[in-house]
Amino acid sequence: MAQTPRLKDKYLNEVRPGLMKENGYKSIMEAPRLEKISINIGVGLATQNPKLLEAAQRDLETITGQKAVLTRAKKSISNFKLREAQPIGCRVTLRRNRMYEFLDRFMSLALPRVRDFRGVSTKSFDGRGNFNLGIKEQLIFPEIDYDKIDTIRGMTISFTTTASTDDECRQLLEAFGMPFQKQEKKK
Repeated sequence: MAQTPRLKDKYLNEVRPGLMKENGYKSIMEAPRLEKISINIGVGLATQNPKLLEAAQRDLETITGQKAVLTRAKKSISNFKLREAQPIGCRVTLRRNRMYEFLDRFMSLALPRVRDFRGVSTKSFDGRGNFNLGIKEQLIFPEIDYDKIDTIRGMTISFTTTASTDDECRQLLEAFGMPFQKQEKKK
């Protein structure tokens, strides 16, 4: 039988009981939980060079351990030389054990490798209990081989939770160990 991820155990044994006590929830179903993590790479230059999209897809599959799906343009935009249904990026949605394993690797291995890292911004909550994060380069992930990279790509990582407010989502992610920036108190 496969071993349960470390962060899943932490959620079940520490995070959920702590959130229930702190916020006064009566049922374990009221406590916010992480539903999915979506990772998206947009490759704008894929309109001129489709090989860039293949490389981005390969990088994303290496990072997540799951097959990446192509994203296509919803409508044509002549200024960008873009046609409807033309592939312009790739994405992966992680759920269950893979989601917890990715979150663990992301917080403990990838984020400390970001240059001049002072914490994750607290301004990226969407108002509905979800959190979005932009990464400037895929090289922070240890799975990526620096010598095989053709170009540096950024990505968007979205954490979807069952939290109803941004504060609940922040509490949940902090309990997992997300290194948020320290807010300076105004006098």
